Amino acid sequence: MSFPFVPAPRRADRPLILGHRGASSSAPENTVAAFRQAMADGADGVELDTWRCATGEVVVIHDEETARTCGQRLRVPEASLAALRRLDAGSWKGERFRGERIPLLREVFEALPAAIVNVELKGSDPALAAAVARIIAETSAAARTIVSSFDFALLRAFRTAAPRVATGLLFEPAWHRPLRIALATAWLRPSALHPDLELCTPGRLEAWRVAGRAVNVWTVDAPEEVLRLTEAGVTGLVCNGPGAARRAVDAALASRS
Repeated sequence: MSFPFVPAPRRADRPLILGHRGASSSAPENTVAAFRQAMADGADGVELDTWRCATGEVVVIHDEETARTCGQRLRVPEASLAALRRLDAGSWKGERFRGERIPLLREVFEALPAAIVNVELKGSDPALAAAVARIIAETSAAARTIVSSFDFALLRAFRTAAPRVATGLLFEPAWHRPLRIALATAWLRPSALHPDLELCTPGRLEAWRVAGRAVNVWTVDAPEEVLRLTEAGVTGLVCNGPGAARRAVDAALASRS
């Protein structure tokens, strides 16, 4: 099957600022509170993680188990939505966040109607890809969504289910094999490459730019890295502290004028 190329969301004047799991430096990651905080801090959108729970709903959480962020251990693919919703996903980050719940992906789209949303597919469940595609269609969010994964077979399942939605190849140093990335790019025709910051040497950034793909880099918080990547012309910066990153980008652009 040949997939159409879909341009990734981008801005012409500066890199997109995407809150990594929301404004995760100051709010509980992957909660509606963190996503709303990211937008209030000046982000263009958010990055989040998805799993399909035992009752079939698509929930937003990074880990396969809930212990780190919810204090009780459930395996997300084996737990019902009702069981997951009983957990407190906020108080570990501060008493004022007590009562934050693990959100549904649909709820995030509804809570952030103007935000760009980078949806990462976790695990290797092809039904997750189909379910995410269905939610994007039902919420009319295709134009502001990019779907990414480290699992290229899972990303292919999503491309099959939603060929007109932007996608990104995620990779980190342990996964970075230039031939593998080149083959996956030719096979999947992704909208973007999503490299770990550690991989973003000047030479690689130039090669990716020349190849014509958007480049969204994670996770970028140090001001000097924000400035370096802005100068290099990357498409997006995925940041734990999106407010600080936005201020650094704006200051860099102001100094040019």
